[in-house]
Amino acid sequence: MPVHVPRDAGRHSASCGEGEQVRILVAEDAGDLNRLIVKTLTKAGYSVDGCRNGEEALEYLQGAEYDALILDIMMPKMDGYQVLSRLRQRENDVPVLFLTARDAVADRVKGLDMGADDYLVKPFDFDELLARIRAMTRKRAGRRSNLLQCGGLTVDTERRTVTRDGTEIPLLPKEYTILEYMIRNQGIVLSREQMENQIWNYEYSGSSNNIDVYISRLRKKIDDGFAEKLIHTIRGAGWVLRGKP
Repeated sequence: MPVHVPRDAGRHSASCGEGEQVRILVAEDAGDLNRLIVKTLTKAGYSVDGCRNGEEALEYLQGAEYDALILDIMMPKMDGYQVLSRLRQRENDVPVLFLTARDAVADRVKGLDMGADDYLVKPFDFDELLARIRAMTRKRAGRRSNLLQCGGLTVDTERRTVTRDGTEIPLLPKEYTILEYMIRNQGIVLSREQMENQIWNYEYSGSSNNIDVYISRLRKKIDDGFAEKLIHTIRGAGWVLRGKP
């Protein structure tokens, strides 16, 4: 199927209330397209899981919290309409973007009336898909701005840049991912498990101290040289990003 993958996919922001942070589930039964969507969204900075039927989608959604669901309508075992119906019955308000080859107005209306947030007809352009995801996740977070702030720290989720008191701080991709997740949850103590669940997908199998290493790097880049420290360790609980009230 002719779809266009943007050359600058990695420049798109992974934004939402949304952590990387923004975590997305792709439920699409066509294997090649599923892998292409997952690959493109991963390059764009999202944490992505993929499955290929409706029953698997519900299992994933029961086992983890997602910021968005890309949902194919025509899937085996349980179609997209049935998955969406189950989700809304459970009062799960995860934003849902339907992907389908059906372009009839009646089909689009049906999906939206059932509680879908957006609808994209195949074949589609990946630039448009990424833009719709950004808009959908921003809407859920209730944010109109791409700028997240804590004290003198500013994270621009559109450009994926970080500054403190006006000075830009270069971060590696995972460092940025963790910082964005923390600033979106500033004032909340985040455990190692919460961070790992948001930052890595189900296929991740790294050492248990990886988060500690990234936090240590972030401290050096974000807090060193500043009187006010923003990243705090809560012994036995995790870490919190917070500034002065």
